[in-house]
Amino acid sequence: MPNIKSQKDRVVQAKKEALRNKTVKSNLKTVVKKANAAIDSNAADKETVVKVAVSAIDSAKSKGVIHKNTAARKISRMAKRANKAAAQ
Repeated sequence: MPNIKSQKDRVVQAKKEALRNKTVKSNLKTVVKKANAAIDSNAADKETVVKVAVSAIDSAKSKGVIHKNTAARKISRMAKRANKAAAQ
């Protein structure tokens, strides 16, 4: 445990930030999983579900929870899967 007041404050802030990041990442995983399931099952609303997932990825990127290249990779792979499923 730190002795300096500013470092004590940083420990508290870090816990809050970690909790916020955890909720964003958890939501991101859920939305991406739903989008992948919709693509696999060729659901009628798969386009809207994929748009929601892409939006969630962009939101996580803008909040700094995930790196911009990670976000781009996830979006690219999802679009590739969706286009492949649509072609079949």
